[in-house]
Amino acid sequence: MLMRLLLLPPLAGGRAPRPASAPVREAEERPLQGSPAPALVLTPAGLMKEDKCEEPGPDSEPEGPQQPTEEEEALIEFHRSYRDLFQFFCNNTTIHGAIRLVCSQHNRMKTAFWAVLWLCTFVMMYWQFALLFEEYFSYPVSLNININSDKLVFPAVTVCTLNPYRYTQIKGELEELDRITEQTLYDLYKYKFNTTGTHPRGRRDLRDLRGPLLHPLQRLHDPASPPAARRARSNAASSMQDNNPQVNWKDWKIGFKLCNQNKSDCFYQTYSSGVDAVREWYRFHYINILSRLPNTFPSLEEDNKLGNFIFSCRFNQATCSQANYSHFHHPIYGNCYTFNSENNSNLWMSSMPGINNGLSLTLRTEQNDFIPLLSTVTGARVMVHGQGEPAFMDDGGFNLRPGIETSISMRKEALDRLGGDYGDCTKNGSDVQVKNLYNSKYTQQVCIHSCFQESMVKECGCAYIFYPRPDNVEYCDYRKHASWGYCYYKLQDAFSSDRLGCFSKCRKPCSVTSYKLSAGYSRWPSVTSQDWVFRMLSLQNNYTIKNKRNGVAKLNIFFKELNYKTNSESPSVTMVTLLSNLGSQWSLWFGSSVLSVVEMAEFIFDLMVITFLMLLRRFRSRYWSPGRGARGAQEVASTPASSLPSRFRPCPCSPSSSLPSSDASGTLSAPPPAYASLGPCPAPPSLAGASNSAFTVEEP
Repeated sequence: MLMRLLLLPPLAGGRAPRPASAPVREAEERPLQGSPAPALVLTPAGLMKEDKCEEPGPDSEPEGPQQPTEEEEALIEFHRSYRDLFQFFCNNTTIHGAIRLVCSQHNRMKTAFWAVLWLCTFVMMYWQFALLFEEYFSYPVSLNININSDKLVFPAVTVCTLNPYRYTQIKGELEELDRITEQTLYDLYKYKFNTTGTHPRGRRDLRDLRGPLLHPLQRLHDPASPPAARRARSNAASSMQDNNPQVNWKDWKIGFKLCNQNKSDCFYQTYSSGVDAVREWYRFHYINILSRLPNTFPSLEEDNKLGNFIFSCRFNQATCSQANYSHFHHPIYGNCYTFNSENNSNLWMSSMPGINNGLSLTLRTEQNDFIPLLSTVTGARVMVHGQGEPAFMDDGGFNLRPGIETSISMRKEALDRLGGDYGDCTKNGSDVQVKNLYNSKYTQQVCIHSCFQESMVKECGCAYIFYPRPDNVEYCDYRKHASWGYCYYKLQDAFSSDRLGCFSKCRKPCSVTSYKLSAGYSRWPSVTSQDWVFRMLSLQNNYTIKNKRNGVAKLNIFFKELNYKTNSESPSVTMVTLLSNLGSQWSLWFGSSVLSVVEMAEFIFDLMVITFLMLLRRFRSRYWSPGRGARGAQEVASTPASSLPSRFRPCPCSPSSSLPSSDASGTLSAPPPAYASLGPCPAPPSLAGASNSAFTVEEP
C-alpha cells in the first residue's frame, strides 16, 4: 500500500471523480423527478466538468468513500510499512539475489538461507572495501626504473693535500704541544720521539721542558681485569729485554680526563689503542690552537696555488684553466681544490664515455713537511659530489695511494621521491626546522652538520671548528671555554644515539643525484718509463722529488657509460585504481553496477523517511489534544455556506427537492472527517442536493 497526498474535488452522491485529463464536456442528463439543471464544476486539476445533483431515493444506501483511480498519481509517494518497502525493493532492484528473498517467502527455510547468504555476501564485500580503503590511505608507492641516455654534466671533484699546514710555518704554535707529546710518549711507552728533527733529549730534559697542559694523556688500569690474570701476564713479560717497556695492554687503557665547568662531573675519554689515543688527544689540543689562529695566517696562502699540488690537469683532452677550480682550506685535510663546481662559468659536459673523455690529474703526494702527529696518511683525499653540494671529506671521500694510477669509473643515478602523504622528504629544505649554515643547496648531510653545530652553540657556548660558525659565535678554545671538551664528547655521544633529534629533523631531499664509483689501480709510472717521467715533472714544476715513487700519484675520473638510471616513485593506488577495485568487488559479490548503488541509496532514504513519518504520527497521537479532529469538523460545519468559496458551495437544487428543516438552511453540516480515505464523504440523506466540502488527508 502506498501513502499518497491527493486533493480531490467535491462529489455529489458519492460518484467517482473523472480523470483529470478528460476534456470539458456536458454531463449526460438522466431524467429524474425534480432534477435540477445541470451545473458546471471546476475540478482541482483545472478542468471543468458538467454534473447534476441527484437526490438519493428513499430506499438508497449511501455509498462508501471512493478510492482514487489508478490513473491518479501523486507527486511524492512512500510505502506504508517496512514490509511493503522491502518487497518493492526486492522485486525491482538490479542487485542479484535480492528477489530470492521474496519469491521464496512461502518456504521459510529457503528464505532464511538466502537471507543469511545475502547478509554474508554484504559482510564479505564491505570487508574487502575496508581492505581497499586501508591500502589507499596507507599511501603506498611504486618504484619506476628508467634507463636514459644523453649528454651528462660532469660532477664536481674535490682533491685535498691531507696536510692542513706546512710544519715549518706552524711550528711556533705547535712547539709546546709537541714537546709535551714527546714527554707523554716516553712516560707511557718509554719511546723517545723527536718532532723537531734534532737529537733526542734525555728524560730529564723532557721533564724540564714540560709545561702545564690541560687534559694530560694518562694510563688507566682496567678494573674489570682480575689480579691473577695481571700477575700471570706480568710474569710472562718478565723475560722481555730491560730496555723495552713492560706494557700489558689488556690491563689498562689510554685516555684523558674531561670535567664540566664546576668540576662536579668528570669522565675519561679512553681508547684501547695507543695510536688512536695519541692521535685523538693531539687533535683535541690542535683544535684549540687552530681557534686562536687568524684567518689570514701565512701558511694558508703559501700552498693555495694549483701548481704546487697539482702538476697537470686535463679534461676531455683539454688543459684545465684557473676558472675551472675553486680553493678552500680544511682544518684537517689542508688545501682543497674543487673542479667543475657550481661557481664555474661553464660546466663540463661529457658527450663520450671512457678514460680519455674525463678528468686526469697528476698530484704531488710527498710528505717532507707534514705535521707528523696529525697527518699519518700519505697521498691525497678525493671526493666526487654534485654541483652546489659541499665536500664532506670525512663522510664520502677516499684516499689516493702514492706511486699508483687510480682510475675511477662513474655511473650516474637519480632518485625522485614523492613528498606529502607518500613520503617524508623536502624539496629545498625550507620546511626543515634546522638553519642551513652552509652556503649551498640542501642535502641531508648539510642539515645534520648544521643541527650538530646549533646544539654545540646552545649547549657548550662555542662553535666546533670543523663546521661553519654562526654569526657572533667564537670557536671553541679551552682557554676561553674551559669545559667545551667535556660538553663536546657528551654531545657527540648524544648525537650518535640520536638523542639530539638531528636525524629525525633532517629529512631526505626529494630529488637526489648520486654517482656509483668503481676503482681500478695500476703502478705508475712503470719501471721503464719512470726516469723520463720524473725528469719532466721536475723540470716543468721546478720541484725536486727526493723519493720519486712516493712523491706523485695519478688520478683518472670518467663516465663508464652515458646511460644513467632514474628511480622515480609514483602512487601505487590512485583514486582511479581505488574506484576500479571497488567496482570489481561490487560486481564480484552482487553482479551489479553504479545504478545499483543508487538503488541502495534510494532504499535507505525511503527507510529513513518511513521511520520519520511513523515517529511523527506517534508524536502527534501522544502530544496533540484528543478530539482535535471533532472540533475541526464542528468548526467547518458551523461555517456559513455563503462564506465558502464558490467551488466548495453545494450545487443548487430545484425547489421541489427534498431538503432538511429550515433551521439548517443557513449552515452547512458535515460528518467528522474520515481518515481512512482521501475521497469525499458521501452526503447524508438529509442533504441529498448538497455537496460534501470536507477534505481529509490520509495518515501514514
